[in-house]
Amino acid sequence: MNKLIFRVVVLALSMTTVITPALRADEGMWLLQLMKEQHSVELMQAAGLQMDADALYNPNGVSLKDAVGIFGNGCTGEIISGEGLILTNHHCGYSAIQQHSSVEHDYLTNGFWSKSRSEELSSPDLSFTYVDKIVDITSQVSKDILEGNISEADAMGNEYLSKVANQMKENSEYKGLSYIRVLALPFYAGNKTYLFYMKVYNDVRMVAAPPQSVGKFGGETDNWMWPRHTGDFSMFRIYADKEGNPAKYSEENVPLKTKKHLAINIGGIEDGDYAMVMGFPGSTERYLTASEISELMNAVNVPRITARTAYLNCIHNFMIKSDKTRIQYATKYAHSSNYWKNAIGMNKAILKNKVLDKKLAIQKKFQEVAATGQDTLYQDVIKNIDANVELSSDLMFQYIALTESFFRPIEFLAPVSLYKNMAEALKDKDKKQIKELKSEFLDAFDDLYNKDYDATVDRQVALTLYPVYADLIGADKRPSFFKEIAENYKDEYKLFIDAIYDHSIMASKKNLNDFLAHPSVEALENDPQAIFTNSIVNKLRELQKARVPLAEKLALYHKTYIRGLNQMNSGKPSYPDANFTMRLTYGHVKSYNPKDGVHYNYYTTQQGILEKEDNTSEEFVVPAKLHDMLVARDFGPYAMKDGNLPVCFLTTNDITGGNSGSPVMNSRGELIGCAFDGNWESLSGDIHFDDQLQRCIRLDIRYMLFILDKFGGCHHLVEEMTIIK
Repeated sequence: MNKLIFRVVVLALSMTTVITPALRADEGMWLLQLMKEQHSVELMQAAGLQMDADALYNPNGVSLKDAVGIFGNGCTGEIISGEGLILTNHHCGYSAIQQHSSVEHDYLTNGFWSKSRSEELSSPDLSFTYVDKIVDITSQVSKDILEGNISEADAMGNEYLSKVANQMKENSEYKGLSYIRVLALPFYAGNKTYLFYMKVYNDVRMVAAPPQSVGKFGGETDNWMWPRHTGDFSMFRIYADKEGNPAKYSEENVPLKTKKHLAINIGGIEDGDYAMVMGFPGSTERYLTASEISELMNAVNVPRITARTAYLNCIHNFMIKSDKTRIQYATKYAHSSNYWKNAIGMNKAILKNKVLDKKLAIQKKFQEVAATGQDTLYQDVIKNIDANVELSSDLMFQYIALTESFFRPIEFLAPVSLYKNMAEALKDKDKKQIKELKSEFLDAFDDLYNKDYDATVDRQVALTLYPVYADLIGADKRPSFFKEIAENYKDEYKLFIDAIYDHSIMASKKNLNDFLAHPSVEALENDPQAIFTNSIVNKLRELQKARVPLAEKLALYHKTYIRGLNQMNSGKPSYPDANFTMRLTYGHVKSYNPKDGVHYNYYTTQQGILEKEDNTSEEFVVPAKLHDMLVARDFGPYAMKDGNLPVCFLTTNDITGGNSGSPVMNSRGELIGCAFDGNWESLSGDIHFDDQLQRCIRLDIRYMLFILDKFGGCHHLVEEMTIIK
C-alpha cells in the first residue's frame, strides 16, 4: 500500500479531531452532524446554550435545522411561521425585488407590502432549499482511492463527487424524486467527505420588502461599517402542492405547512447574552499560508478593486440620470460593489491586524514540530506551497484581471457555441439544423436584450474597461483581440467597440434578421462580437490549462498541511473551512473598541437614523412617513425599556458571505435578529479570526417587526408568527 495513501485513509477516520491553531473564543463554523462526536455542543452549553444537541440537529427527528435553509443561490433564510413564511435580508431578496420592479411599480424605491396571499408575487428564478439528510461517505471515497479507482486529487473534484452522489441517490429512499438534489463535498481539505440530500422548493413568492431607503439605508458608505442603522430584511413564502411536496408554480399550490418554525423573542438583549447563528457560510480560507495570503492581496484583490472601481463609477453615472437605468442596474451595482469594498477592507485589515506575521508564527511552529519527525512530507509542505504560489501568482493576476474586466461587467458577449454550430451546419449544408439554429439565434437575442440590459450603458462599460485592463496586463499577455485592434482599427479601442455594438450580428434586430436571411460562415467568422468573445474565451482556457495542475498540487499540499496541524495540536473539537454547507456558530452580544479612545456600543437605535438623515444623499434618505413615526416615538411592543427603538446590534459570531439572512438566536433557539454584515475592522476574518475585533452586525428583530407592522401595515403577517414577550 502506498504510504501516503495509507496515511490519508487512517487520518481521515480521525479527522474529527483536527483543530485550527490556537482556537480563539467564539471562533468556529461548526458542523452540526459532528456536535456530539466532537463534544462541540458542550462548548456551546458552557458559553450559555440552554438546549441539547438533538434540539439543534436531529437526523431522526425535528430540530432547529429544519427551520433554516438556503435562500436563492447564495444566502440563508429562516422559517418564521407554520405557513412557510421566510425571513431573509433585503440584499438577499434584492434581485427578486428588482425583477418585480418597473418605473410604474418601483418596489425598490417604495417597498412592497402584500395585504393578502393573493397579492404575493411569484418569483420564477427563486428557490428555498432544505437540508434533508447528511451522510458521511469518507469511507467510500477512501476505498476508491485505495483500490486505484480514483486519484487522491481527483477524489476532491466535482466530476467524481457528482458521480458518487448520484449513484448513492439511486440506491436510497430518494430515488426518482426530482426535487431532491444531491451534493457531495470534501471537508478538512479532502480528509473527510459528506453527502447532502437537499429538498428544493421552486415556488417561492415575494411577501414584503421595505423601500431601499430602509433596507439599504447607509448604502456603500455604511457597508461593512458600525454603527449601523439598516433595516436589511425581506420576506417570502414557500408554496407547495397539496401534499406538501415541491412543485412548479401553480395557482393550485398552497403555503407550505412547515414542520418547524422559529419563535420570535422581543424581550430584548443585553451585553454578554449568548447568541448563535445557523446558516450557510460560503467560503473561508483559514488555513492559508503567508505566501498564499500575499497572493490573495496582490493577485486577486488588487485587479478586482481596480476593475470594479472603474465599472461602478461608469454605471453609477448612468443610474443617477434615469429611473429606468437605476432599476435595471440596481442588482448589478449591488453585487459588484459589495465585494469591491470587501476586497479593499480585506487588504487593509490584513496589514492592520498583522495577519501575515501571525501566519508566519504558525508556520514557524509547524516547521519546528515537523523537524523533530521523520516525515519529509510535513517538513517540505510549506516550502512546496510557497513554490507553487510563486508559479501561480502571475497566472492568477491575469485570470482575475480578465474576468473582472470583461466576463463580469460586459454583457454583450457572443454565444460562441451557437456561432460554431451554425458555421458547421452551413458548411455541411444541413438545412434542418440551420433552421433550428435560426430559432436559437432569435432566442439568444431575446435573452441578451432582456429588461435589464441597456446597450448604451454596456458600450460605455467596454470603453471604460478596455484601457483599465491594458494598464493591468502587459501587451504580450493580452488576448488576441488587442492585435486585431492594432492591425485593423488603428489601435483605437473605440473603433473596435463601435464595430461590435453597431455592426455585429447581434447588435440589432435588423442586423440579426439580415444575417438569418442570408447566413454565411464568413459573416460568423468576421463578426466583431465573435472575434472579441472567442479571444477572451481562448485566453481564459489558456490560463485555466496552466492553473489546473498547480491547483491540483496545491490541494494535496493543503491536505498534508492540515493533517500536520492535527498532529501538532491536541485533539480538540474542530471546524473545516466554510463551503456553503450548514454550520452553527456561537458567541455573545458584545461591544468593542476598534482603536484607542473609541468604544462602540453593542446596539443602535432610531436616534441614529435621524442623526444620519440627509435627503440630499440617496444613501441616507428617510421616508417622510418613517421620519414622523420615529420622531413620534410610538414604537408599541417593539420599544426597549427606555422607550427607544432598537435597530441593529453586534455579536461575536464567526460568519462570512452566505450567512446573510441567517437567524440569530438566543440560548433557547428563539429568534432575536437577522445577520446581514460584518464590521470593517475584521474584513480579514475569512483568513484569520480576530477574537478582539471580529463582530457580526445584526438586524434587531424588533426593528424588523416595527417596520413590517407599523410602517408597512402588515399586522396580519405578525399574527402568523409565534411572538414571545
